[in-house]
Amino acid sequence: MTARLYLRPVGRLPPAAAAGARAEALAVAGRVDLLFAAAEIVEREGAAVRRRLARAADVARSPAGGDLAALLQRLGAPRAPIAGLGPERPRLMGVVNVTPDSFSDGGRWLDPEAAVAHALQLEAEGADILDIGGESTRPGAAPVGVEEELARVLPVIEALARKAQAPISIDTRNAEVMRRAAKAGARIVNDVAALAHDPNSLRVAADLGLPVVLMHAQGDPRTMQLDPRYDDVVLDVYDWLEARISVCEAAGIPRARLIVDPGIGFGKTLAHNLALLASLGIFHGLGCSILLGASRKSFIGRLTGGGIPAQGLGPGPGPVQSLDRRMPGSLAAALLGAAQGVHILRVHDVAATRQALAVWEAASCL
Repeated sequence: MTARLYLRPVGRLPPAAAAGARAEALAVAGRVDLLFAAAEIVEREGAAVRRRLARAADVARSPAGGDLAALLQRLGAPRAPIAGLGPERPRLMGVVNVTPDSFSDGGRWLDPEAAVAHALQLEAEGADILDIGGESTRPGAAPVGVEEELARVLPVIEALARKAQAPISIDTRNAEVMRRAAKAGARIVNDVAALAHDPNSLRVAADLGLPVVLMHAQGDPRTMQLDPRYDDVVLDVYDWLEARISVCEAAGIPRARLIVDPGIGFGKTLAHNLALLASLGIFHGLGCSILLGASRKSFIGRLTGGGIPAQGLGPGPGPVQSLDRRMPGSLAAALLGAAQGVHILRVHDVAATRQALAVWEAASCL
């Protein structure tokens, strides 16, 4: 592989700094694009690439040298300790929506027993993490009361804590749900609002001491898809996540416990989603594990005519005519993330994704 180094656009660097950064990066990596706000080094490329880049940072004659050194330090920093998380392969987070109105399964797992059985099936198919959510955050969704959310997720988490080996993640924006779910057995907090929705969530997350997923979203679920706009979606999402990491660190949550998610489909157009997918490696520069959640999302339907998955399905087995229409596109997105060093893939179709990754990994090791 060829290492790629991304820095801020030339317009955001003094001319001398841009020229110096370009010269140093070309001497090491053979290629540089002065486009982005962080170094992209796919972690599969190993320590040798980092050592060569570190030497370049040491001898740099421009202000960019200090930026390179800081970025390299982040790239070598510990990542959130989840399910033996490491660079050898992405971990699969299986989605279990305990809701009546989620976009992907339309209430099929609202019954606690059905949700537990589904989660155990995902684990048998190869899920490394089980992500339990009791509030739909699809575009246009209304918020759910905390007591209702707790009533949905706690029985499922309590049962899985006894029956499953995979760590349980609680997908919630609410601090009380985080706290109660952790007491019931959850070991990861996955917040689509990056601990910004509930004023108590930063304190609770810090006290719990669990790994936390910080996801980017523009707006809330009710309004996020009305007219999302960015100056530069990749840079803007990167800068926003960097700011949230700083807030978390100030609240007592170390970077080593944080996982970043660029938030595919959360306040993004088709073009925004594709730009983020093409540039996932930039987020290594934040020094955190990276999660990608692109499974079955609407941008795949926009590209392929995959329709709206499971619209109108109710509890129980019911028809499944559209549940898997976006699976091939979801697999493509997962492989694109794996090729850029993403650590966690949040997916609905665990068995299919595991198979796709097995072929990708075998070919990548040749």
